[in-house]
Amino acid sequence: MPANSAQPRRTRTLAAAAAVTVAALLAAGCAQAGTAGSESAGDGKGTAPVEVGLVYSRTGPLAAYGKQYIEGFKAGLDYATKGTGKVDSHPIEITERDDAGDASKAVAAGKDLIGKGTKILAGSTDSGIALQMAPLAAQNKVLFIDGPAATDAITGINTYTFRSGRQSYQDTLTAAAMLGDAKGKKVTVLAQDSTFGQANVDAVKAVIGGEGADISSVLAPPGATDLTPFARQVRAADPDLVFVAWAGATAPALWTALDQQGVPASSKVTTGLAGTASYPVFGAGGQQITFLAHYFPGAAGTAAEQAMTELVEKAGGTPDLFTPDGFTAAQMIVHAVEGSATDTDAMVKALEGWTFDGVKGRQQIRAEDHALLQPMFQARLKGSGRTAEPELVRTLPLEKVAPPVKPLAG
Repeated sequence: MPANSAQPRRTRTLAAAAAVTVAALLAAGCAQAGTAGSESAGDGKGTAPVEVGLVYSRTGPLAAYGKQYIEGFKAGLDYATKGTGKVDSHPIEITERDDAGDASKAVAAGKDLIGKGTKILAGSTDSGIALQMAPLAAQNKVLFIDGPAATDAITGINTYTFRSGRQSYQDTLTAAAMLGDAKGKKVTVLAQDSTFGQANVDAVKAVIGGEGADISSVLAPPGATDLTPFARQVRAADPDLVFVAWAGATAPALWTALDQQGVPASSKVTTGLAGTASYPVFGAGGQQITFLAHYFPGAAGTAAEQAMTELVEKAGGTPDLFTPDGFTAAQMIVHAVEGSATDTDAMVKALEGWTFDGVKGRQQIRAEDHALLQPMFQARLKGSGRTAEPELVRTLPLEKVAPPVKPLAG
């Protein structure tokens, strides 16, 4: 498909959501990225530490994403507090817990942290885990900031839940912006049969299916290692577009199987641009794919991105796909504590409607449902193998990829 094809196309619902978003931006104005000592209304009393629990995948299937998140978080906290680690004299004390990709471990860790006085939880890397942590936060009236977990179900789930990364609907809108007329086209979603995968199927049905495309899906068990049968199913469907939504360590095997079955040569293929380690996996076929991109190093060119890169590299890390999610979570926590170091409801109010300069550019926390409105990117890979690297095709501003408003459930 052409790299600079038609402008983003929207259903009536999405167009209305975008109009509301633009109006909100104009009404709310813009604030600078959260920094200690800003004009946000803090309680300004005492020097008691603020306990923050980071429950994320240090090990398990999504450990690579967890590593990116925690590196970004540490850099973001340094940036947002100007190196002090404090907000209005309150030290931010971080406790890390490993959920190992297991929801029961995550919930147990969350309960333990809450029992010890933690007012803020953050980090979920896995969508299924995030859906377990959000109700826990609401039941105990603590702030929960989801991490890379992308399920749309987190948006609007309750008053105490926010997110620091993108959601699946934003991915799909980025893909829809690449298409011409979708009416009558066949689209096959290839995904894992998981919360994340199902969320992507639902989003493609809502966005691209809503524009007249015929949507089908091929879902593989999350633990599957032989992915050739699923690649064959996609090839047999002979779709006009294959939308691939995949996460975790089996991605190399997936793309090998698709290439062996001739899928990129027979159908248009789009997928999310994964971490830097995945670039060589696509091989020569990678140049046939138009990628929707949450983030890749160098995509944004913002001051916050430069700061994140310098801080992460200074600590011995390398920025990657989900590094901004951790960085943004730290910015959000600092801004919430500027609202209050002790009152969770005041933290929520501080975050609702907040517009700030993040790694990806101008971002806004929509007050109605806590969606994190943010730019998205389109990219292509140049080169192959170890020389493969992404280049920016287009930046979509936050209002062009705003999901429909989903009022808070409680």
